This record gives sequence, structure tokens and C-alpha cells, in this order.
Amino acid sequence: MTKKITFTPENPEGVIENMTPEEITQAEADVITGNNIKAEEQALAELKASAKTKLVAGEPLTEAEADTLVV
Repeated sequence: MTKKITFTPENPEGVIENMTPEEITQAEADVITGNNIKAEEQALAELKASAKTKLVAGEPLTEAEADTLVV
């Protein structure tokens, strides 16, 4: 079973406990959400890099690339 450490004023060193099925499900969902956010950030970074490269080369931008430059 998956474990968690709970810190409280009564137990400042922490207490190791088993996670409930609900907590496990939530933790797994949080990991997926975090991975999705990282993928979106990476895609945006790649789009910005592509836009910058095209601007320097004098090539036309796609609409998505242009949108990354608008503040």
C-alpha cells in the first residue's frame, strides 16, 4: 500500500500512514495533471522558439506563432 507522512503540531517529526484509495486516486490524477501542464509548457516554448527563428530569418509566421508574441 502507498504511504504518506503526516506532520502535525502533536507529531512534528511526522507519522507514516497508509493512503486511502481516494488519496491514491487523487495523487495519480495530480501526477497526470502535472505531466499535462509540463507538456503544454514545452509545446509553448517550442512554438516561441520557432517564431523567433522565423522572425530572425525573415520568414512568415503561422497564426499560432504570432499569437505567442502578442502580449
